[in-house]
Amino acid sequence: MWKWKRKEKQQPEKQQQTKKQNGSLSEFIQAMQQSEDFVHYKLSGSTRCTISYLKTMSDSKILNRSVLSTLNSASLHTLHDMKERIPVENIRVTSKLELIEEKVMFGYIMIQMQEKDEEVLLVPAISLESRNVSIPEVEFSVVGPKEAFVETLNTNINLIRKRLPLPQLTVKETNIGKVTKTRVAVVYIDGVANQDNVETVEQRLKGIEIDQLTDSSFVTQIIADNSNSPFPQLLDTERPDRVVSNLVEGKVAILVEGSPHALTCPTTVVEFFGASDDYFLPWHLATAFRLIRLFAVIFSVLSTPLYVAVLTYHHEMIPGALMATIVSSRSDIPFPPILEVIVLELTIELLREAGARLPTKIGQTIGIVGGIVIGTAAVDAGLTSNVLLIIVALSALASFTTPVYQIGNTIRLIRFPFIIGAQLWGLIGVSMCMVFFIGHLIKLQSIGRPFFEPLYPLRMKDLKDAFIRLPFNKQTERPVLTRSEDTQRMNPSRVNAKRDIDE
Repeated sequence: MWKWKRKEKQQPEKQQQTKKQNGSLSEFIQAMQQSEDFVHYKLSGSTRCTISYLKTMSDSKILNRSVLSTLNSASLHTLHDMKERIPVENIRVTSKLELIEEKVMFGYIMIQMQEKDEEVLLVPAISLESRNVSIPEVEFSVVGPKEAFVETLNTNINLIRKRLPLPQLTVKETNIGKVTKTRVAVVYIDGVANQDNVETVEQRLKGIEIDQLTDSSFVTQIIADNSNSPFPQLLDTERPDRVVSNLVEGKVAILVEGSPHALTCPTTVVEFFGASDDYFLPWHLATAFRLIRLFAVIFSVLSTPLYVAVLTYHHEMIPGALMATIVSSRSDIPFPPILEVIVLELTIELLREAGARLPTKIGQTIGIVGGIVIGTAAVDAGLTSNVLLIIVALSALASFTTPVYQIGNTIRLIRFPFIIGAQLWGLIGVSMCMVFFIGHLIKLQSIGRPFFEPLYPLRMKDLKDAFIRLPFNKQTERPVLTRSEDTQRMNPSRVNAKRDIDE
């Protein structure tokens, strides 16, 4: 209930409830009339009534063609007569103030026979203003579907349903946000998804108490098992085909009105390094590209820390021929390796952040020109070595190979603790950081399921689609992680059957 409602004096309970019920709707209309986009007028014609709606949220075509034309063409004396005559679906007659407030604010037309009546007719006339379905911008793929989610929840569910024409595909909606009342949908396949996973997601969503929910990233931060972890514990994707693949595996999807991204869970850390292209290419190529991605991530995290550790504590590890090159490149540099690395890493982060915040064409120019000019000037000025410049550039390039944007941000962040550990204790510090993060990943969970699976706990069946992707005929069962009610993906007795074709 909103703040504009007045407090009632101490009165007998029945009298107080009657007075509050009689005056509440009038106060709501009076409060709404302070906004210039709220229309409230009396219709005089064949049917006399009072019409109220938000012109910025309601579709004027529905109002003129369906509502006003019907009311002016016949003499209707009750709201139930109007309900039978107006050619619009899902019309309802109600006197519940909370329901009236919610529907009017979302674009419904409110009709009263008399201005002081408590009972009203609510006609759906929501104006859906949204962009068209376009290609993915964050998870772009060379092959495969080219559709991405948009900000409209109904459109996003349509993109999923047309790929899964199943009666078992279940969608459950709820409203979250005291002010925004955002629609949130939980999507899963009944009979495939584990009910414990579904109930866990629904319970955590119902437990959210927040005034606004404007994007799916809010849900990720609130319902995650460990909100203090830098690792995302729900997979964020803008691709309907990826959501459908996860649903078929027995996972649960979360869609939020106003967000062009969907969340799927439970998930594992390995999934963040798998791209949609991996399933559209032959398994040999997909495995090679996935291994290259994993190597690139490891190189991005460890390259600069190893540079600091070796130059600070472990000179004997550098071959003699390479030592001469490094010494000559650092002969005029007055800074220690740690300061040199931090300055270059922060410079790369500044260029990356500036390129992301500026318009596309200007951002590309800043990234290319800024990197070349600043890098060349830093080497010529003796502020950094050309060897480190190459290492930092390759490290930044390797971090871009991650197909999921959220894990890319995590890799950028965890690189700095490794650099500090390398400066303090050398390779031992790098090893300590590695043990700490692996232990952290082992402890993490995604809606109660192990996040570091299939490495811990070790599950050989799920390794078939982890670091390598075996052919589809070798993946006859759904992942153990989801604990699906229907574990069989295909019939293993017939998957390798050979059939002769009569010529």
